Amino acid sequence: MIEATTSRLARVRSFELTPAAFRSLALVSAAALYVIVVTGATVRLTGSGLGCDNWPGCQAGQPFPEKGYHSYIEFGNRLVGGIAIVLTLVAALGALRTHALPRFATRLACAVFLGTIAQAPLGYLTVRFHLNPYLVMSHFLLSAVVLGGAVVLLLAALGTEGGIAPRVVPRELQYLGFAAVAACLVLLVSGTIVTAAGPHPGDSSKVHRLWRLGSAIYVHAGATAAFAAWLVFALGYLAAQRRRLPRLFAAALGLAGLLGVQMAIGETQYHTHLPWWLVLIHVTIAGGVWTGTVALATVLWRPLSALAPQRVD
Repeated sequence: MIEATTSRLARVRSFELTPAAFRSLALVSAAALYVIVVTGATVRLTGSGLGCDNWPGCQAGQPFPEKGYHSYIEFGNRLVGGIAIVLTLVAALGALRTHALPRFATRLACAVFLGTIAQAPLGYLTVRFHLNPYLVMSHFLLSAVVLGGAVVLLLAALGTEGGIAPRVVPRELQYLGFAAVAACLVLLVSGTIVTAAGPHPGDSSKVHRLWRLGSAIYVHAGATAAFAAWLVFALGYLAAQRRRLPRLFAAALGLAGLLGVQMAIGETQYHTHLPWWLVLIHVTIAGGVWTGTVALATVLWRPLSALAPQRVD
């Protein structure tokens, strides 16, 4: 009996994931974290934040929603959050058993899981304090930060599987990539302030407002301009190197196109009195811009072999 137990423990300790298998785990968990950003925004923009007025059950003595579509939207977001917690836990455990991963990736996988599970008590506090705007903003921004970590983790998995290339851009552009991530985070923060300033169709009059909408929009527009300036600079350098670095140039061009679409939608929603569904599209694309910025900055610093310079004849 003891020998059989010892043998099973030895097999568990020797179990190892391949980089390809871990890459799949990282991809699925990152996708779930992106979805929860979108569902969380849906809760806010449809005024469904108090659709479930208890935690973890929806109503007192009832774990499932019974009060109409607002409670179903809020409960759906909680369900997605639970799935994300499970997936990030599996990814963290998988990272511990993927010995080829660099040490920072293993730590990052654990941090992504801890950040995801921290959403649960933060969600409770948000409901408990009747959608205090600071708590709502913190809830969204924590989701964005955790999503960014999941993107870096996915790229680390791809690098482990396919290899890492030597540095492909000047050191100054690598540092500017980090500045771009900071600028994009400021863009997200200012965007959440605009959302908290409201109003949006479907909002309850009981929801607290934060700041004045006009002032918040000007700050958000300034943050957008600062981020766009960095992107134009990076795109200019990569355009000059497009024959040597065609995939990096294509990635930067795609990010610029996505930002352009987001800016166009932002202008449209302002002139159409902020219809909630258009604001939701704006937030969804903002998540894409954030994801793309983190990914681009990461591969500038730690380029995948697939992005290695091409020979120019």
